[in-house]
Amino acid sequence: QVQLVESGGGLVQPGGSLRLSCAASGSSVGFYSMGWYRQDPGKQRELVGIISSDGSTNYADSVKGRFTISRGNAKNTVYLQMNRLKPEDTAVYYCNLNRIFWGKGTLVTVSS
Repeated sequence: QVQLVESGGGLVQPGGSLRLSCAASGSSVGFYSMGWYRQDPGKQRELVGIISSDGSTNYADSVKGRFTISRGNAKNTVYLQMNRLKPEDTAVYYCNLNRIFWGKGTLVTVSS
């Protein structure tokens, strides 16, 4: 059974940085893509960034140049480094494995 546990959310001022982590349990998770999505209340969940098993990445246009997704050496952990945060980045951020499994989410609030 795959479990994803996110951590690292919180309150940050505009222009600040946060680093989210997601630990995946279960066998063979390193063979699959992992990604981060976010959802604001009343809006659809949207892709933030995704990293494939070979390390290639893709990002939403809204975060390109500000956010960086990476995997740990064991490939069962994925990180989202978020820099130059904006109020519109406020959302619940969800970790995803292979577009199938989801974590419970961690709240990021960008506000002064």
